[in-house]
Amino acid sequence: MLFALLCTDKPGSLDLRLKVRPDHLAYLNGLGDKLKFAGPFTDDAGTPSGSLVVIDAENRAAIEQIAANDPYAKAGLFQSVDIKAWKWALKNPEAK
Repeated sequence: MLFALLCTDKPGSLDLRLKVRPDHLAYLNGLGDKLKFAGPFTDDAGTPSGSLVVIDAENRAAIEQIAANDPYAKAGLFQSVDIKAWKWALKNPEAK
């Protein structure tokens, strides 16, 4: 089951985001094929302000654990994390 993590950074947290970014990327890459895609939300100037991450997980409890173990979450970067079940309907490279 696919889940979208819609994460919003705390105001004024760009330095924290940049500091923790290598650990965050290593964590996401460590998810292997479970990670479907990810990237930052940005403001109009291109400055990161949050994240969109889509992960294949067994259930809500599993995705909540994955989200909680993200180095960004552990560092306190996020003001909020909204988890939504999601169906990839169009341009899914894995669709048959």
